[in-house]
Amino acid sequence: MAAEVTAELSSSPQMAESRGWSAPGVPVLVAGVVLVLAGAGALAGSGRSSGARRDVLIAIGVISLVAAALAFRGLTPVVAGEARVVQLFGRYRGTVREPGLHWFNPFALRRAVSTRIRNLETMMAKVNDLDGNPIEIAAVVVWQVQDTAQALYAVDDFETFVAIQAETAVRHIASSYPYTAGEGVLSLRENTDVITGELSSEIAARVRSAGVTIIESRLTRLSYAPEIAQA
Repeated sequence: MAAEVTAELSSSPQMAESRGWSAPGVPVLVAGVVLVLAGAGALAGSGRSSGARRDVLIAIGVISLVAAALAFRGLTPVVAGEARVVQLFGRYRGTVREPGLHWFNPFALRRAVSTRIRNLETMMAKVNDLDGNPIEIAAVVVWQVQDTAQALYAVDDFETFVAIQAETAVRHIASSYPYTAGEGVLSLRENTDVITGELSSEIAARVRSAGVTIIESRLTRLSYAPEIAQA
């Protein structure tokens, strides 16, 4: 089952995460401050000068301020539990995960992607089990972004993608087994550990194309629908 789902969701070419380039940000920050001071000093000095000296000071001032602006523009902090995906002129240029102040190409787009562990609680779904009985089921899924390039470029919105695929897997598992059954037959109620293990495998197969790994999943609600529970 999981293999079939993987084949369906992985039919398109995938992009793998690679390490992006960045320079230490603190030295660039210091250099930018120095350039601002130098540029301001040169422009101030040009007002007290004339002729060729004035033109030279103006040029130095403008160049220094432009260089400082580029230096500051490329500075980006990377916090723990977050990665920066670098994109330049529409092309993926790598991912930086090391926390700290970094300097990137000032013309590159730096997109933040959380790599922290997250919880997703699916909405309560009303489905028919294998025997056709209406049941209510919900689950909590613990997941984490493993490949930032796939998360951003393989799917449109990876958070929405994970939520939809998790709910789809919950509905599929619920309809594949009876709510309760006799001895020797797998059921949702009597074999919760086996069912949740299969649920984790199916969700993992469904979201693998988005660079997401499933850590754990657990059923949080499992019961007959009110109309049959009363009966």
